[in-house]
Amino acid sequence: MANVLDHLPELEGDEALYVGKLLSETTDERASKFANIYRSRRKDPQTIMITCLLGFFLIAGIHRLILNQTGMGILYILTGGLCLVGTIVDLVNYKDMTFQYNRTVAQEINSLI
Repeated sequence: MANVLDHLPELEGDEALYVGKLLSETTDERASKFANIYRSRRKDPQTIMITCLLGFFLIAGIHRLILNQTGMGILYILTGGLCLVGTIVDLVNYKDMTFQYNRTVAQEINSLI
C-alpha cells in the first residue's frame, strides 16, 4: 500500500486526501508511475490565483484557459471577466476550481495506469 506523501509531498488538504484515497490500495511501483504523470499534469492553486489576479490588470480569463475551460475563458476575455464580477468570484473560489481540475486529472491518470 502506497502513502501519498511519499510520492507527492507537495499535495495539501483535500487534494492530498483525494489522491491518498485513490492510491490507498495500489503498489508502490504503480503509485510512483501515477505520481510522475500527475505531477506533470496537475495545476498549482497559487498559479491559478496569480493568473486570476492578472484579470484585474491585464486580460481576464487566463486562469479559465489554464484549467481547460475554454468557453468560459473566451467569455471572460470578451466581457472583461464578466465586468470583473466573475473574476472576483473566481478569486474567492480558486482553490476549489483547481481541486476540481486536479481531481479530474487524477481520475484520468488512475484509469490509464
